[in-house]
Amino acid sequence: MSDTSTADTITSIPVTLPDGSTGDLSAFAGQVLLVVNTASKCGFTPQYKELEALWRAYKDRGFAVLAFPCNQFGAQEPGDAEEIASFCSLTYDVTFPVFAKIDVNGSSAAPIFQALKAQAPGVLGTEAIKWNFTKFLVNRDGQVVERYAPTTAPRAIVADIEKLL
Repeated sequence: MSDTSTADTITSIPVTLPDGSTGDLSAFAGQVLLVVNTASKCGFTPQYKELEALWRAYKDRGFAVLAFPCNQFGAQEPGDAEEIASFCSLTYDVTFPVFAKIDVNGSSAAPIFQALKAQAPGVLGTEAIKWNFTKFLVNRDGQVVERYAPTTAPRAIVADIEKLL
């Protein structure tokens, strides 16, 4: 088995696009990524503002924020794709990609989150996502280099992002 071949990278994993179709993240291959499970009605939702600031500050240097809405924690993402996109745009002026709503835990967990969790387990080696706004920093080779708790403010990740750019 290979260790870090292109086929093993996050950008080659199928994802569900906001319109319900299947795609992948190949457009982001070779970029530094911050992948986040998000929710519109969470105490951490204001992090959208800082995530957008990171996206705007670094997107021209090969950085992207990728949001994956999830309703598994306290039903804090009840809307459909259109409602979520509208909320993000109108409330936080989000311009980074927001994908279709997914599950991040359990047997129906989206493949991208299965891979992220396997590459970067959480506290005590558990793979489960504990809450909304768990963040994964992915290097240009498509490998997870760090996992951040929901309480970690996006601005606190700047130095780690800059090291990878």
